[in-house]
Amino acid sequence: MTEVNLMLILGAALLAGASPGPATLTIAGTAMQRGRAAGLALAAGVSSGSLIWSVSAAFGLGAVMLANAWIFEVVRYFGAGYLMYLALRSARSALHPGTPELKASAAVSLRTAFAKGLALHLTNPKAVLFFGSLYAIGIPPGTEPSALLTVIAAIAVQSTLIFHGYALLFSSSAATRIYLRLRRVFEAVFAAAFATASWQIFAARLS
Repeated sequence: MTEVNLMLILGAALLAGASPGPATLTIAGTAMQRGRAAGLALAAGVSSGSLIWSVSAAFGLGAVMLANAWIFEVVRYFGAGYLMYLALRSARSALHPGTPELKASAAVSLRTAFAKGLALHLTNPKAVLFFGSLYAIGIPPGTEPSALLTVIAAIAVQSTLIFHGYALLFSSSAATRIYLRLRRVFEAVFAAAFATASWQIFAARLS
């Protein structure tokens, strides 16, 4: 490879970002429960976390983390614990009958929603591995800094569009009505997904 493979990088990032996972599930759930503003704030937090990992991997921090396994282990345990916390919250909500008030923006500030999204992505060790592999495959050695910054910016724009698109989609009135009818089912699915992701991260081992 003699030049940056931008299409390969963006294609892989698109598949990773748009596929169902803890981040997209949390955005969807927050948008349906708390409304569009909270969903967009959480999506902004996730996008910021994605940008941080992207920049870190581009400038070699991902390799440093993998070379010093204890750093990766700290992130891994924090990530698994945070996902299990989200699983327990969703499970408790699924077991609680009745219909809660939706779009209670005063109860959950936009700053809190942003922090939740940021924490969700920064404690995801899979993001370290993903971005590290992405840049290793798509960017050849000796790439000019300007080209590297272009790739980082392109991934950031794409991630922002994906995550904010999820927030807009699931904050629609139709999605809210569906959530109201099937709230306990949604929360049970969220709980199972978060618990599964938590266990996968906790049980993973570096090779």
